[in-house]
Amino acid sequence: MPVLVTGGAGYIGSHVVRQLSEAGYTVVVYDNLSTGFPDALVHGERLVTGDLSDTARLDALFVEYGFSTVLHFAASIIAPESVTAPLKYYGNNTRNTLNLLGACVKHGVERFIFSSTAAVYGIPDSGVAAEESATVPINPYGTSKLMSEWMLRDVCAAHGMRSVALRYFNVAGADPQARMGQRTPEATHLIKVSCQAALGLRDKVCIFGTDYPTPDGTGIRDYIHVEDLASAHLAALSYLEKGGESTRINVGYGSGSSVREVIDMVRRVSGVHFLAEEAPRRPGDPPSLVARADRARTLLGWTPRYDNLETIVADAWRWEKKISGN
Repeated sequence: MPVLVTGGAGYIGSHVVRQLSEAGYTVVVYDNLSTGFPDALVHGERLVTGDLSDTARLDALFVEYGFSTVLHFAASIIAPESVTAPLKYYGNNTRNTLNLLGACVKHGVERFIFSSTAAVYGIPDSGVAAEESATVPINPYGTSKLMSEWMLRDVCAAHGMRSVALRYFNVAGADPQARMGQRTPEATHLIKVSCQAALGLRDKVCIFGTDYPTPDGTGIRDYIHVEDLASAHLAALSYLEKGGESTRINVGYGSGSSVREVIDMVRRVSGVHFLAEEAPRRPGDPPSLVARADRARTLLGWTPRYDNLETIVADAWRWEKKISGN
């Protein structure tokens, strides 16, 4: 029986789709291609172009394939943008998740894996977030994802579906074979932006905030390689297939790197000393956000393979050079 992956032609989704195909799953991707690319589906997975706001098309898709498992990635993900365009995020993230969950209930889906975010935590007092930490998002992006988690929790309780909500920390890097990676032209991911600056595609990198209460004054994030994040989804799927109960799980490494440390690493890997310019803080950015990620290892049996900033940057750099033609 095929697995449905919404947003499967995007950055994270395409890595998960590839790993699912390599593990022997039949995958159907549903994507509006606003930030996704058909050629990211390297194993010939079936691509259905459509939007989650189109409930009639969504219903027909479920009728055609009879999915019992859904992995849901499709969403808007830029936290600062959500502050200035909140309705876009509540529409694309929360309302469209409601539409998808409605189809899942109607057609008897058994398992659901949700692409959530560490932004649901807001600003933890210690800068470290565990799954039991308070969820106090500071921007509409985090709120839209938390509202989706609440809906998913209640649907599972009412209808017997089981789910895993994976709360991502800062995803970076690319497929080590450079078959896929982050391609969104307006991307705001620090590692991608820094690689573009090293390639001369950007004039500079802005350091948004240098007065945070951190060792070097810049924000600290838990950067996780996209390949490790993708493998956590397969571990979550295996967990549900074995009868695991609904849960929420952080996916990060449990250690952080500052903005300056990331920029220095990109300079070292690329061999290019590009310009980094200090700028005011952005709205919606916490000073520090690092995962407490024990549950992924103990409950899912997840073992990361790429827990190294230099490896993450090197794979991102290889990908950026490929797509830029350098």
